[in-house]
Amino acid sequence: MREKAADRLRVDLCGIELENPVIPASGTFGYGYEFAEIYDINRLGTFSFKGTTRQPRFGNPTPRIAECPAGMINAVGLQNPGVEKVISEELPRLKKVFSKPVMANVSGFSIEEYAETCAMLEAEEQVGWLEVNISCPNVHGGGMSFGTDPKQAAAVTRAVRAVTKKPVIMKLSPNVTDIAEMAAACEEAGADGISLINTLQGMRINLKTRRPVLANVMGGVSGPCVFPVALRMVWQVCRTVKIPVIGMGGVSTAEDVLEMMTAGAAAVEVGAANLTDPRACLRIIEELPAAMDRYGIRSLRELRSPEG
Repeated sequence: MREKAADRLRVDLCGIELENPVIPASGTFGYGYEFAEIYDINRLGTFSFKGTTRQPRFGNPTPRIAECPAGMINAVGLQNPGVEKVISEELPRLKKVFSKPVMANVSGFSIEEYAETCAMLEAEEQVGWLEVNISCPNVHGGGMSFGTDPKQAAAVTRAVRAVTKKPVIMKLSPNVTDIAEMAAACEEAGADGISLINTLQGMRINLKTRRPVLANVMGGVSGPCVFPVALRMVWQVCRTVKIPVIGMGGVSTAEDVLEMMTAGAAAVEVGAANLTDPRACLRIIEELPAAMDRYGIRSLRELRSPEG
């Protein structure tokens, strides 16, 4: 009976089976081992580790976090130790507490840098998927600049596809006119999957100083306030491409996961909720069966249909 209950939550992501569809999003879960001190992270489907670049990055100056109604704005700017240290230090440390394939989130400032970083991660056995971030709004000269032009997005996709046999998942920006066009360009260039959305651009102003709250002026808006926008884009992309889609953006409940999967998502990432509740993903996983029962859903696999 227990095995049958567990099967209800199983999903397939680019040919790799997950025990459940819940994936902590990059930038909200570090490299995993801090959360392993709170709960057994092997309960997760998998997770996407911190955005990694070829060289170490300190990130943007502070302040780089601001509050907004039903969400937050961040301009961290891809702070990370660089891919060499991720391979030599972070992954061995993670392997001690996480036995499943992990998703490597990769960003860059040139097509060559994306390809080089992905080529280095190709050799890492624990890396199951490469989530290629062409959508970060908080860096200059890279990130989102590749994710707002279909030709550039396709060029990054082709370059990464050429250096790895691992599934390539392109992470898209919502800050575009036609999200379906972006997804289609990546699919045609060889992507195995799409993940969306990354954060929306936003800002806050301190009325006492009359200056922007963030040192970077603008940052990425996340949290429950963006969920309807994210859901709409996931719906559109799932009806445009044939490859799997990971939905994210404001997901914080089991019902949110079910909405994303009803829209067509193969799996769901949880971002800002991890920052307010370190057990958010575990709570969602535990609440999923009861939520499915309330809506007469026997298995998550039955939700994935692009029709409607």
